[in-house]
Amino acid sequence: MHEFSLIKDLIRKISSIALEQHASKVIGVTIKLGVLSHISPDHFREHFIHASHGTIAEGARLNIEFMTDVTDPQSQDVLIQNIEVVD
Repeated sequence: MHEFSLIKDLIRKISSIALEQHASKVIGVTIKLGVLSHISPDHFREHFIHASHGTIAEGARLNIEFMTDVTDPQSQDVLIQNIEVVD
């Protein structure tokens, strides 16, 4: 359940950023996923598809950059790298 709440919060942030940009649709999102974030890229993708249903990000292409370095200071993080929108 932790993963779902994390991704719902991420969708809220993506939606907020898109609305600030006066976008009508999010068409792509790039996420940087830390190796110690406790979620695999495939599991993240499944949750993202479910959580984005009915939002401005529904159907957005999801690119996941998976970090493998456990010593990286962001190895526990899930970071929004880029959001592609349409006006």
